[in-house]
Parts: sequence; structure tokens; C-alpha cells
Amino acid sequence: MRQGIVKYNNELAGTLTEEDNGEYIFLYDELYIQKYPKQFVTFNMPVTTRPYRSKRLFPFFDGLIPEGWLLNIASESWKINKNDRMGLLLACCQNAIGAVSIHPFIHKEHE
Repeated sequence: MRQGIVKYNNELAGTLTEEDNGEYIFLYDELYIQKYPKQFVTFNMPVTTRPYRSKRLFPFFDGLIPEGWLLNIASESWKINKNDRMGLLLACCQNAIGAVSIHPFIHKEHE
């Protein structure tokens, strides 16, 4: 399982998860829902408490990944297969152009 933190204008908006079975889940953060009930990440994913599920990476998030020669550079630099869309999203989209950014979720071990 891999997870990314989705931010909208540097505000925590939700989490994007790639399950071990290949399913993708996007879930808006509860505090974000309360503060910004009408400020969706994309038109296709209005703010809701229900998780969005898909067998493929959601088109909006896939669209954040670089293309063409920039994809080649990113893939070679980070040694990530071009078909590893979640890996590319987590590696390349922390400073994406626009309001939405994706940040790797750091799992903290219990001390």
C-alpha cells in the first residue's frame, strides 16, 4: 500500500491510497470537508465524506504527472518505471503547477 497526502493551496485536502490489490481510493479529510465544503479538488470529485474508488489512477491525478521529455527525465532520475503512475505522482508532484500537490505519506513507527 502506498499513500499520498493531497493538498489544495497547501491545505490538507485528503489522502490518495493505492491498495495492494491495485485499487485507488481518494478520501477527503474531515477537517477540510468542514472548512471547505464547496472547494473540490476536481469537478469530478465533489467534496463528500464517502471515499472515491477506482481500479485505475483517477484521471485528474494522472494528469498531474509530467509527460514527454519531462517524464523521461523524471523516470530516469528517480529510477521509476513510466507505468508506475503512483510512484511518479509521489515523486514528481509535490510542487505541481496549480492548486493541487501530492506529498508522500510518511508512516511513523510506534516508539
